[in-house]
Amino acid sequence: MTITPQQVQVHLDGLAKPPGSLGRLEALAAELAVAQGTCTPLTHPRRMVLFAGDHGVVAQGVTPWPQAVTTAMVATILSGRASSTALAAAHGVDVRVVDAGMAKAPSGPFPAHFRSAPVAPGTADLAAGPAMDIAQFDAAWSLGASEAEAAVAAGFRLLIAGEMGIGNTTASACITHALTGVGADIATGSGAGADGAMRLHKRAIVEQAVARLGGARDKAALAAIAGFEIVAIAGFYAAGAAAGAVLLLDGYVTTAAALIADALAPGTARAMIAGHRSAEPGHGAALAQLGLTPILEWQMRLGEGTGALTALPLLDSASALLRDVATLDEVLGQ
Repeated sequence: MTITPQQVQVHLDGLAKPPGSLGRLEALAAELAVAQGTCTPLTHPRRMVLFAGDHGVVAQGVTPWPQAVTTAMVATILSGRASSTALAAAHGVDVRVVDAGMAKAPSGPFPAHFRSAPVAPGTADLAAGPAMDIAQFDAAWSLGASEAEAAVAAGFRLLIAGEMGIGNTTASACITHALTGVGADIATGSGAGADGAMRLHKRAIVEQAVARLGGARDKAALAAIAGFEIVAIAGFYAAGAAAGAVLLLDGYVTTAAALIADALAPGTARAMIAGHRSAEPGHGAALAQLGLTPILEWQMRLGEGTGALTALPLLDSASALLRDVATLDEVLGQ
C-alpha cells in the first residue's frame, strides 16, 4: 500500500491539536507513515541485524586500529556488553549478529542469535585491486536479503542494520565518492580515529580506487570498492523494503550500503528513515542523495547501529502520535 505525504498531513491536521504544533515530530510521523504505507504505522516489534566483516585495505594503514578489533568487538556484542546491545536492550530491540566475512570469527560456543556465514575471510585490498568479485558480491547481498526476509516473516515491522568492520569507513568513502559525486576530500573522514596525516593517506586511496572504475557504477564497479558487511546490508535493505518493512538507517557505513541498495534496487530509499547524521563529513552528502533528513545531529560516529537506536524513541513517539491521538472531530463530538 502506498500513501502520500499530503494524505498524512491531512490526518495530522485533523488531530486534536493546533496544526503543526508538534513541529519536527509531525514531519517525522509523515516520513514513518509514508515508509510503511499507512497512517497508523507500527514500530514494534523491531530487530537489528549487525553484519560484521574485515577489509584488506587495513594493510594500507588507513586506521589506527588492528584488524583483530573486529573479532574482539563482535565477541563483546555477542556478550551483550557493547554500546549497541546496551541501547538495543533499553529500547526493546531484538538483535542478531551475522559474520559476513571476518578474517577470524570469535571463539565459541556461539549464541543462538549469531550466524556464521562468511563469504570469505575478509575482502581483498581495494587499494591494490577489486575488493571482491561479482560472485562474492551476490553471495553477500543474498546473505543480507535472507536476514531481512526472515525478520519480516517473523513479524518484525521495523529493521535496523548495524555494522562492525575495522577499515569499513574507507570502503564507505569510496562508495559515497562514486555514487554521489562528492569529492574524496569530503567523502573521507577520520573514521575510528585517524589523525590528519592518516586521513590524507586514506583520501588518496579513496581517490585512486574510485578513479580505477573509469566512471562505471554497475555491480562490478561497486564490488571493487565495497565490503562484505556493506553489501550484505544493501541486500538487507532492498529485501526489507520489498517486504514492506521500515528501514531505520544508522551512520555513514550503513548509509553507504543504502546508496548501493537504492542504486541496484531503485525505490528502496522510500522505505528509509535516517536515524542521525554522523560526524563523518560525507554522511550528509549520502543522505542528500537518498533524499533523507536525519532525526538527530549529535556528532555520533561509533556505528554498530547506535545512532539509529538512539533515535528510535522519537520514531516511537511519531507512531504514537498517528495511532493514539484523538481527532478534533472526536473531541468535539461530531
